[in-house]
Amino acid sequence: MKNIFNNLLFKVVCGILFGIALGYYAPEWLYRILITFQVLFSNFLKFAIPLILMGLIMPSISDLGKNAGRLLLITIGIAYAFTLFSGFSTYLVGESLFPSLLQGEQLGTIVDKGKSLPPYFTIEMPPLADVMSALLFSFIIGIGLSFREESKLTEVIKEFGDIVKWLIVRAIIPILPIYIMCIFAEITFNGQVMAIMKVFFKLILVLFVMHIALLIIQYLIAGSIAGKNPFKALATMLPAYATALGTQSSAATIPVTLRQALKLGISQRIAGFVIPLCATIHLSGSTMKITACALALMMLQGMPYDFSLFAGFIMMLGVVMIAAPGVPGGAIMAALGVLNSILGFNEAQQGLMIALYIAMDSFGTACNVTGDGAVALIVDKCGKNEVRAAQARRNEKISK
Repeated sequence: MKNIFNNLLFKVVCGILFGIALGYYAPEWLYRILITFQVLFSNFLKFAIPLILMGLIMPSISDLGKNAGRLLLITIGIAYAFTLFSGFSTYLVGESLFPSLLQGEQLGTIVDKGKSLPPYFTIEMPPLADVMSALLFSFIIGIGLSFREESKLTEVIKEFGDIVKWLIVRAIIPILPIYIMCIFAEITFNGQVMAIMKVFFKLILVLFVMHIALLIIQYLIAGSIAGKNPFKALATMLPAYATALGTQSSAATIPVTLRQALKLGISQRIAGFVIPLCATIHLSGSTMKITACALALMMLQGMPYDFSLFAGFIMMLGVVMIAAPGVPGGAIMAALGVLNSILGFNEAQQGLMIALYIAMDSFGTACNVTGDGAVALIVDKCGKNEVRAAQARRNEKISK
C-alpha cells in the first residue's frame, strides 16, 4: 500500500479527482486559494524551464562528445531517426484519425480567464532567459566542452545538472499533483471537465495501440537489417517491456533490457554500450505521447497548426529530451519549453499535457526501452560489418 501511495500516477489521478470535486463544490474563498497557488507555481515553472533545459542538455552533450566514435554516431543516428519516425508518423496518423475520434468534442480556450475568479495575489518570476536562448546556450557550451579533454567548467556543468535534477525530483514533481488538482478545479469551474475526461480516455486507448504498432515496425526494420525474425526478437524483449511498466524508468530497467538484448545474439560489447546509451537518447514512446496529446489539444481548441509547425516541434523535441529519461517526469518537464515556444501552449494547456503524459508514462517508457533492442540489433550488424571490412583491409595489405 505504501508503494501505491508513493506512486506518481496514483497521486496525479487523486489530484484530478479532487480537483473535479473542488471545482463543483468548493466555496469561493477556497477556490481563489487554489487559483493563487496555481498562478504562483505556474510562474515558478516559467522561471525553471530554461534552467531545466540547460541542466539536462549541457552535461549530456558534453559527455557524448568525449566518447565520440563511429559506433556512437551510428547509435545516435539510429535512435534519433526512430524518434523522428515516431513523431512524424504520430502526426500523420493523428491528423487522419483524430478528427473522427474527437468528433463532437470541442473546447473553448483553456482556461477562459473571463469566467475564472482572480487569484488573491501573484508574484512575477521572470526567467533568466527565454527557451531558445537557453537551448542555443546549452548546445554551444555542451559541444564546446565535448572537444576539451579536461575542463574545470565540465565539473561545474555536471554539478549544475545535479542541482537541476534535484529541483525536478524534490521540488517540482512532488507538487505536480497539487498543481494538476488546481488546474482541474478551474476547468471544472468553467464547465469543460467532461470534454477533457472523454479526450483523456480516448487518447490513452489509441496511444496504447499506436505504441504496439510502432514497436512492430521498429523490429521489422531491425529484423530485416540484422537477419533476425522480428516477432521472435520482439517477444524476447517483452520482459523489458513488463519491467518498464512497473518501474516507469528507462534507467532502472537497464539490467533487464541488457539481459534480453544479449539473448537476441547481440555481442556483449555492443549491448553493453548501446543499451545504457539508448536509455538516455532513444525516446520514441515519449515523443509519440507528447506529439499526439499536443495535436489533440490543438484540434479541440481550434488552434492553427500545419505540418511545418509540427516538423520543427518534433525535431526539437527529440533533442531537448536528451538525458531527461533518467529523471522521473523529466521528459515532459524538458518538453514544456518547446510546447510554449513553438506550439504556443499556455500554462493550463501545459498542465493538461503533464497530466496526460504521466497518465501514460508507463506505456511510453516501456515503448522506449523495448525499442532499444531494435536499435542494438542494427548497431550490432553495423559493428560486425565494420569488423569484416577492417579484416578485409588487413588481408589486402598482407597479400600485397
